Amino acid sequence: MKKCYFCKGKIVEKKITHVHSWRDKLILFRQTPAEVCKQCGETYFKPGVVEVFDKATAHLEKIKQTIQVPVMPFPHLAKI
Repeated sequence: MKKCYFCKGKIVEKKITHVHSWRDKLILFRQTPAEVCKQCGETYFKPGVVEVFDKATAHLEKIKQTIQVPVMPFPHLAKI
């Protein structure tokens, strides 16, 4: 049984949506295989998954599906 490095909770394999930050872009990787701690939620990726992230970010111009994300500086939020 695998244990979380941080809280020693049980780790399970799941498919998740991973938000990946690359330069000034955010990329959503859907149905991403990951190992996730059931107790604290810490997420671990196998090396092969990280390689896919790297290859995908190198070819962002080929990604066809996009979404709009509102961006608001935090100081502005305090005035709402």
